[in-house]
Amino acid sequence: MSKYAIAIHGGAGTILKSLMTPEKEAAYTLALSEAIAAGENILKSGGSALDAVEKAIVSLENNPLFNAGRGAVFTNEGKNELDASIMSGLDLSAGAVAGVKNIKNPISLAKAVMQQSEHVFMAGHGAEEFARKVKAEFMPDDYFFVQMRYDQYLQAKQSDTIQLDHTVDKEKKFGTVGAVALDLSGNTAAGTSTGGMTNKKHGRVGDTPVIGAGTYANNITCAISCTGHGEFFIRSVVAYDISCLMEYKGLSLKEACDVVVMNKLVKIGGEGGLVALDAKGNIELPFNSEGMYRAKKSSNSELFVGIYK
Repeated sequence: MSKYAIAIHGGAGTILKSLMTPEKEAAYTLALSEAIAAGENILKSGGSALDAVEKAIVSLENNPLFNAGRGAVFTNEGKNELDASIMSGLDLSAGAVAGVKNIKNPISLAKAVMQQSEHVFMAGHGAEEFARKVKAEFMPDDYFFVQMRYDQYLQAKQSDTIQLDHTVDKEKKFGTVGAVALDLSGNTAAGTSTGGMTNKKHGRVGDTPVIGAGTYANNITCAISCTGHGEFFIRSVVAYDISCLMEYKGLSLKEACDVVVMNKLVKIGGEGGLVALDAKGNIELPFNSEGMYRAKKSSNSELFVGIYK
């Protein structure tokens, strides 16, 4: 029997129950449930994994709780710079954008790069020019203004530190959103979107828009979307490494995820996690941090939403 599956994340890091109000916890749980539902509705009606991934991520990008789209953090210049990527496991086609400003839904722009250009990766002004050409939706600066994010920015600027989407002292959050899906035709897809790091300088780009590092999908193996300290995920080519362990060493999805997230990343000091699924609909949500906003649902399993370990 054909089955569908979807999993999403809204960032990982030092997410502690002791630092979370019941109201905030309920808000995150609702937001994750809504994003899963947006993707699942497409899968249930026979739609593509690619469309399901896009819809789930759009839902998260539109929610100021998450560091992507509307809730993106501020750069050193007080701007919001957005990165995103998407990939189809059917034919390995992919699209990515980095350092774009005022784009309401960067994940949809990444999909347009994949489907309406001969390129995979566009950045900065060029990507914005392309966005105008494909009539992507632009929003004014004040749409992206979230007071909590601005306060984080002022705090980081004062101490001249780069912060990982962090709200409380000693609390590190790697703010990224992402989704992976398997559709009824047996095709997989993955996508990831982020606002990067608070107070980031010099046009810094993390793993989110880098195919093979933050996002990867291949029907033969798996679909992966990562969240964490991007520099380490780039150096470890995390998403592709999991696929390789499955393809060349015959590891299961769970085994491959454990090797990379719990061993290889930890050894070099890389913190974070990912959502993953394979062509059989198995889902894994591994992370080596204190918590990860995450949810999963499939045609034969109930909705699961998690925040803490």
